[in-house]
Amino acid sequence: MSKSLNVFKQPLALHSTSPMTGFLRNGYCEVPGADFGNHAVAAEVTDEFLDFTARQGNDLRSIGGMKAGCKWCLCASRWLEAFEARTREPAGDKIVPKIYLKATNEKALNKIKLEDLKAFAVDKE
Repeated sequence: MSKSLNVFKQPLALHSTSPMTGFLRNGYCEVPGADFGNHAVAAEVTDEFLDFTARQGNDLRSIGGMKAGCKWCLCASRWLEAFEARTREPAGDKIVPKIYLKATNEKALNKIKLEDLKAFAVDKE
């Protein structure tokens, strides 16, 4: 069980163990001091996002088994990059991964507004 908090200041929920995700590869989107990428956003990736982020130089498909539908702890800056690019990308909102707020670390709020996260959340509250 994680001691970290989610964006609602509640205990952080487990995100995925298949594939095993998180900076610590424990299934939680924890952000320890060594995680300079802030892997706080509990997301479900899409082909459109994987294509977009690969064009930005971050090919997540190189991670064994990564494909659309996988749950992954994304860097807050990568999710924000897709969010900000959605208006100029042909795929539009499809490049922005859906997120799970109960499994998204509160440290995501250092980069992303809660209302922006909620706009793409599977679990709104």
